[in-house]
Amino acid sequence: MNELELWTADLFHEGSPGSSNDALLTNGTIILDIGSLHDLQHSYPNAKPIWKGAYLGVPLVNSHTHLDLGYAKTFRGPFDEFIRYVISLSGQRGLDAAASAFGKVPQSIVGDIASRPEVVDWWLLETRGSGVVYWEVLGLLPPEKENELLQLTRSRLERWKSMEKSGGPQIGLSPHAPYSLSPSLMIGLVELAHDMGLPLQIHAAESPAEHDFFVRRTGPLYDLFKSQGWPVDMHPKGLSPVAYLADIGALGEQVTLVHGVQVNEEDVRIISQFGSRLVSCPRSNEHLGAGLPPYDLYKKHNVNISLGTDSIASAPSLDVRDELKFLAKHGYDMAETVTWAAGNAYHNLSLPPVTFSPGDPISKLEIW
Repeated sequence: MNELELWTADLFHEGSPGSSNDALLTNGTIILDIGSLHDLQHSYPNAKPIWKGAYLGVPLVNSHTHLDLGYAKTFRGPFDEFIRYVISLSGQRGLDAAASAFGKVPQSIVGDIASRPEVVDWWLLETRGSGVVYWEVLGLLPPEKENELLQLTRSRLERWKSMEKSGGPQIGLSPHAPYSLSPSLMIGLVELAHDMGLPLQIHAAESPAEHDFFVRRTGPLYDLFKSQGWPVDMHPKGLSPVAYLADIGALGEQVTLVHGVQVNEEDVRIISQFGSRLVSCPRSNEHLGAGLPPYDLYKKHNVNISLGTDSIASAPSLDVRDELKFLAKHGYDMAETVTWAAGNAYHNLSLPPVTFSPGDPISKLEIW
């Protein structure tokens, strides 16, 4: 029989919010007991205490990235210039870039936004990862073109839904952002996701430029639209991006907003009232001059927060642990933020919660 060991770490997370347990008993193969280190030492005096490092617990989740931007160089600068930069990368996006980036993601559970059909096929049929692959749709189109796009999107989603495997990646939908879709197309896509029972991710309230575009029709994003010849009068003027999404019925329990930086308390209250969630990508937001979300407001209104890296185009790595370290440098308690990445993230991706208990194999744990 293997020697009994008591494993602990700086951070111990079972996947259950608020758990006070901080150690486990193992024979090196399975988990035998879980509890406080003091109580386990009393119950198993011959077990050898072993400190495992910074973290011991359920697998962390990277709740938001764009792997098909995997060949990009990391950009620093204004949000409108970043949009121009991403547009310039269109020819580099695809399966090769996604596969290359996937090898650089330490987390096996990912919320990935895919803009190429072959990337979704690859996720569902070939990767060893799990999580959700969100099909991204955007467009400022005339009504007849919107209907064609909606029909094509439904057809693709139905095919991909039939390809899902138990324990493997699931399919989701990402209507890109309030500013990049007409109201009717945004409504149609959200209704399609509801009809098919799919999780949604929508980029929203990411930058001051987005806020100025919606509230005042001014600023760098407005200037970008004008320079590209894109329509600037499709959206109602005077509403924040969050209030706009609420106004057209695009929020709900299936919706996770990505970024959510430029919000006030009324915006956060709206998000909470609709049961929507937040994925924060703090290093990406810093690189694009957006700042950090008002996490205290989100916590005050009980909005579920998780963490993502965003793409390599705006973040220096695809490791969500680097988001934890970044937030720690800004004064946030890692015991709390690791809960965002380890517990909340499963809920935000509409995945079953992961926990561990006596009898489970040690291989179920993440240790670093």
